[in-house]
Amino acid sequence: MTPPHPLPPKPVPRADRVSLWRYVRLFRADVLSAQPQRLYRAWMAEFRTPFFRSYLCNDPALVRRVLQERPDDFPKSGRIGEGLRPLLGRSVFVTNGEEWKRQRRIIDPAFEGGRLRDTFPAILAAGQAAVGRQPLGLVEVEAEMSHAAADVIFRTLFSIPIEHEVASAVFTEFRDYQRSQPILNLAAFLPLPRWMPRFHRRRTRQTARSIRALIRRLCEARAAEIAAGTAPDDLATKIMTTPDPLTGQRFGTEEMVDQVAIFFLAGHETSASALAWALYLLALYPEVQDRVAAEAATLGDAPDFSALSRLKYTRDVFREVLRLYPPVPMMVRENTATEQMRDRKVAPGAQVVLSPWHLHRHERLWPRPDEFDPGRWQTEEGRACARDAYIPFSAGPRVCTGAGFAMVEGVLLLALLARGFRFTRVAVREPVPVAHLTVRAKDGIWLDVARRQTRA
Repeated sequence: MTPPHPLPPKPVPRADRVSLWRYVRLFRADVLSAQPQRLYRAWMAEFRTPFFRSYLCNDPALVRRVLQERPDDFPKSGRIGEGLRPLLGRSVFVTNGEEWKRQRRIIDPAFEGGRLRDTFPAILAAGQAAVGRQPLGLVEVEAEMSHAAADVIFRTLFSIPIEHEVASAVFTEFRDYQRSQPILNLAAFLPLPRWMPRFHRRRTRQTARSIRALIRRLCEARAAEIAAGTAPDDLATKIMTTPDPLTGQRFGTEEMVDQVAIFFLAGHETSASALAWALYLLALYPEVQDRVAAEAATLGDAPDFSALSRLKYTRDVFREVLRLYPPVPMMVRENTATEQMRDRKVAPGAQVVLSPWHLHRHERLWPRPDEFDPGRWQTEEGRACARDAYIPFSAGPRVCTGAGFAMVEGVLLLALLARGFRFTRVAVREPVPVAHLTVRAKDGIWLDVARRQTRA
């Protein structure tokens, strides 16, 4: 049966066989279109280069092995972090082993369930501010959602709005960083020794230094407030005052700068991606948009944390957005021992790629994988698929520490925006998904935005 709406956009895959040089050029431009069509059906695929072998795994049993059953045997590959080190330093995003475990023991308590309730007022304030500044007419919504997501990060981390001088400067510098930073550095493809320069672009190094200097100002100011007993009870204070339960040590200033950099990168970039695609899909499916708006109308003017329980359909919409457009399209691990993976023997040091993008659209795992259907989340079939093939926040010990936070933020902001505005598709400017730091649209996501008429 032909779906009543156009299918959500999907990148055109490359030819099945291309030269290594062509593949590197495609990969640096966009991860998604650099992959062949067969990956949407394959349980496992092998890619060979002169320097390493890479295995993409869609088999749910292999995904569980890597992420949940034996995660210590599959540490995060250093290749992916090479291009981000100027900004992220030794953050939790790039570390492994005992260093990573220590960092998570300090960070995780800030994002536990009870703390989500505490951050709700700041998330709500950011959402209301986004509604208040939402422009009308032809609007590039990725930029607007980037602004909103950055506001959430600064309000919840440091109790300051995006209009604050330092917050605004970080946001501006980060946009420059995004434009200068390719998804993969040369060291992702070549086995360079540690002493060799990584050839980061000059602008990338400059913007990374600027961002870190601004974050350092915030962290040093917060440390002084903590010492004086005047610090607000937000995420930064919680993280900076939490000792490692095993060693009693806390984050020093530089390590806190590393962590805040990844909070901003991950929490801002991924949320902006998901929210922008969510608004596009609401425009593509007006009846879904109207249902979300009607559900959001029950929130009232001053909702509290418990009001989220009334947004059941909006939550399913956001889950479906994360299925079709997972902000982080691929995760790369490295096996430390010889592994038998299906019919292949994988030597130590191989790149083991787990692709939420392909897993979430796998033709042998999901019915109608390319269709947008929020209703699937209320069926046993849909829930079973999710148990086997849904990892927008990863899984296991390395699951994103902010997963619960992201679901609160995404669902609430989507509801507030749909309640206040009607988003209409602009057919001549259909978005094309590409993957840089996250899954974004090649030339942005343009929608026609109008105020939603409320009934008297």
